[in-house]
Amino acid sequence: MILDALPRSRWQRGAVFAALAGFVAFGVWALRSHDPNAADSPFMGCLFLALTGFYCPGCGTTRALHALLHGDVAGMVAMNPLLPLLMLATPVIALHGMGRPLPLPAPVLKAVNSPRLWLVGLLGYWVARNLPWWPFTWLAPG
Repeated sequence: MILDALPRSRWQRGAVFAALAGFVAFGVWALRSHDPNAADSPFMGCLFLALTGFYCPGCGTTRALHALLHGDVAGMVAMNPLLPLLMLATPVIALHGMGRPLPLPAPVLKAVNSPRLWLVGLLGYWVARNLPWWPFTWLAPG
């Protein structure tokens, strides 16, 4: 379980969560302050794309988060259509991993927490977003 990896004392757990909150706050500030689309952007581009010319499953995520933080939901989906699904699934996976009861049917929890499903889904998304035909071109960033 996730809680087994966290420090045992309440103070230590609080410090870990405070550090994580600070890290997230810094990321939000950086994305609100700097445009990843600008030529002088401090954000690094995708190394996989630079080396191979193919999009990885994460390509466009920085630009998608920038768009979301500026209220552009359509822009977020255009940059990385997988991101909304990941944003919904991450809290479910984390809460389930912490042993919290969730008001979801057992088959949904089993599917969301299945590493095999995520592996096959990510590999399929990776291949599909690099296909040059419609409707797959919709999956490419931009």
